[in-house]
Amino acid sequence: MPVLSSEAAVLRTWPVHEADLIVSFFTREYGRVRGVAKSALKSRKRFGGALEPMTLARAWFAERPRQELVRLDQLEIIRSPLSSPIDHARMAVLSFYAEVLDEALPEHDPQDAVFRLLISVLEETRAVEPEAGGSKAAQPWMALTYFSLWMTRLMGLLPDIGRCIVCGQALQAAEVSFSNYTDGFFCALHAHASASGLSADSWQLAQRMLRAPASAFAAEPWPRRRGQDLRRFTLQALERHLERKLRSAEAIARLGG
Repeated sequence: MPVLSSEAAVLRTWPVHEADLIVSFFTREYGRVRGVAKSALKSRKRFGGALEPMTLARAWFAERPRQELVRLDQLEIIRSPLSSPIDHARMAVLSFYAEVLDEALPEHDPQDAVFRLLISVLEETRAVEPEAGGSKAAQPWMALTYFSLWMTRLMGLLPDIGRCIVCGQALQAAEVSFSNYTDGFFCALHAHASASGLSADSWQLAQRMLRAPASAFAAEPWPRRRGQDLRRFTLQALERHLERKLRSAEAIARLGG
């Protein structure tokens, strides 16, 4: 069994037997993989500190004949979410990334664009020093908005956001709406009775985000409620596709995000 190696992000772990763990991890070269980490709860040398969700690591693993799970031999930390302060908002957003990727990505299917998206938003989902000084605080809302929008695009769930999905006419910022049951946006003429409005700022923000990297938005003010309606739109699309509610999204909602 040749040992494979790849940069990877840890998504989830489940205990099995006495000290083993099943680990779901997303690799750059091999896509999403699940494997057994033998004695992971005892071996600090091979796995110590690297099994937290959204840890970026170098993974070594081997595929086993006629086995669905690979043998995960070692994880070497590249970047850990525990390297900076964690609060409830930042933890909920990191959990959202992990849950969406674990549920949406097929196994053993390399998704380089998704991996690059994850790296970019992890860089922006970090604790920052407020300008006025004081303790560090998490500012995850821009990165959450960017990730949700781009995952919706990369999964093929986002039609042309500049045009009404019914008539194809160009949308005006003041009249954009969306439905929980349909992908895309509506003009004022074709909005459903139950449609929700999308603010002009959020609609323009979505268009900008689809043309620029996440880092381009880091310097902008991001209060908790900015882009909230856009996040609601993308969450509805993701949950509709996955046919399930995302538990991490419920935690984010309780925080007002």
